[in-house]
Amino acid sequence: MSATEDISWQELRRITREWAGDAAELDEVKPLVGGAINTTLALHTTAGDRAVLKISPHRVDRSYEREAEQLKLLKQIGLPVPDVYVTKTGTLDQPFSYIIIEFIEGMDLSAARRACDAEQFDRLQERLAEMVATLHDQRGETYCRVAGGNQEQFGSWPAFYRHVYDVIWHEAEKSPLLTSKCRKQIGKVHERLDRLVAHTDGPRLVHWDIWATNLLVKPDEKGEWQITGLLDPNCKYAHAEAEIAYMELFHTINHAFSKAYQKRHRLPSEYHQYRKVVYQLYPLLNHLNLFGQEYVKPLMAQVEKVSAIV
Repeated sequence: MSATEDISWQELRRITREWAGDAAELDEVKPLVGGAINTTLALHTTAGDRAVLKISPHRVDRSYEREAEQLKLLKQIGLPVPDVYVTKTGTLDQPFSYIIIEFIEGMDLSAARRACDAEQFDRLQERLAEMVATLHDQRGETYCRVAGGNQEQFGSWPAFYRHVYDVIWHEAEKSPLLTSKCRKQIGKVHERLDRLVAHTDGPRLVHWDIWATNLLVKPDEKGEWQITGLLDPNCKYAHAEAEIAYMELFHTINHAFSKAYQKRHRLPSEYHQYRKVVYQLYPLLNHLNLFGQEYVKPLMAQVEKVSAIV
């Protein structure tokens, strides 16, 4: 089979041998669902070895170094993330940036929802709640990205939250898909984040992108559904409620999750009264920038909810 338009078979063979040894030969390469700026491939060798390659051709892309650091951090606290085999940042001589990680068996959470009965899915949600609660047990001293190097640190959560979304909001602000009334309402929210997302908790470790496609699950030998993989971290030390709101927004979690999660991390009334609707506004702005028209209607509906509390 051919590889991809941007990556030759010879290049894939060279990359594979970095991971599997000089004698390794590729048997099969399959495209997987990946991000907007990279190519994600499943690599199979003739010896039966398997791995996942995420690669940015002809780019110096340091995001894979950050991903490797975050996966190792999540692995240390016992979460089911893939092992990291190889990380490479491109150079002029070898202009390919990539990460090679463990191939994990499983289907995504949306497929599992269709395959499980209601009781099985609730138990799976409870396992997810335990995993997320363990993640949120990890505390930080300041609010920041988990990205290595000299990352900017914030003592204030609203200041960090505004910093994370400033560029996203200002890009969305220029979109012809937004009405002037909608821009005005969102602008008010952005100006008032100091009040709207203030809280009494501290920085906690978050994944920041837990949704159905980033969760792999499968039944074990007893037929019990287990979470086998948590993928694509974008870790921060942040307000844990923002992560829960994101998971609610994209229907990743249900009542069984919420009940189990709150045994360890109680969600206060302020979350339900106003912080959740604010936290759900900003991912929709990001999706408007990324995907356009299909997110106009849900964004407008969210703006209506937020306008009641501004």
